[in-house]
Amino acid sequence: MPETARLLDFLESMRRIRFFEEEVARLRAAGDVVGSVHLCNGQEAIYVGACAALDLTRDVVFPTYRGHGWTLACGVPPYPLFAELLGRESGINGGRGGSAYLTAPDYGMYGENSIVGAGAPIAAGAALAATFDGSGRVAVAAFGDGAMNQGAVHEAMNFAAVRRLPVIFLVENNLYSELTPISAMARVDTLFRRAAPYGMPGARIDGNDPRAVEQAVAEAVRHAREGRGPVLLEAMTQRIVGHYIGDAQHYRPAGELDRARAEEPIARLLEVLKQAGVTEPELETRSDRVRAEIAEASRRALSDPLADPSTVLEHLHA
Repeated sequence: MPETARLLDFLESMRRIRFFEEEVARLRAAGDVVGSVHLCNGQEAIYVGACAALDLTRDVVFPTYRGHGWTLACGVPPYPLFAELLGRESGINGGRGGSAYLTAPDYGMYGENSIVGAGAPIAAGAALAATFDGSGRVAVAAFGDGAMNQGAVHEAMNFAAVRRLPVIFLVENNLYSELTPISAMARVDTLFRRAAPYGMPGARIDGNDPRAVEQAVAEAVRHAREGRGPVLLEAMTQRIVGHYIGDAQHYRPAGELDRARAEEPIARLLEVLKQAGVTEPELETRSDRVRAEIAEASRRALSDPLADPSTVLEHLHA
């Protein structure tokens, strides 16, 4: 595929996530979506780049509770994802998962987790299974910078390194552990360097460039699939929204959000495409098409029936 066409595909995928999140924020403000919601605006390049490097017919992803972007990047259509957040029967999990507990195994997305860092040992388990079932599966454990201080993450990395498991530990370093800057959480905030004591490769990458993410993840996938063990990648990014909907972000210094908006992945890729000769009308036409897709998916999901509370005990046991 020509480079410009590939970049346009990346842009479309990132816009799909961005417009989805913007619509979720609107639905939350209207009271249609309830409960705690964590948006991923500004971090879209990580999900799109990483999934472009995976074979999601066999590879598996274990994201955090900030998982809408991962879910869409794995290929889940916006309509059943909206329906899930809205508690509809037509949701990807029948309205049971909501925003923070999604799972879509048919798409390689094996579930969010609200316990910080808990996806890492689960991903190690999926990778361990791959050493027995001959699938060639690679597992991706995605988590934030704050999760790097969780014991379960260290245990998972050590276990994966000792057993040479096919796992990619992918840190979405958005510079804040919830509301606390990474500089206050770690004496050495170059987190990829923590790979060395476990005997695994580690690298810091530009998490706002889907091409850089795709290349780094593709190399890590090859390393893991060849039986050489896990890799730790630290993708540098910044969210351009609060940690959760309603976060006033008083902890962010003046000017930081403006700088983050100037460097966020969609703005950056638009400039690259304009430099490559893609016209403004073409970019706008493509944007309008994705906006219409998201609007229609939201409208359709809102018109669906709510999940039936009488079925709440279904799927709990065999």
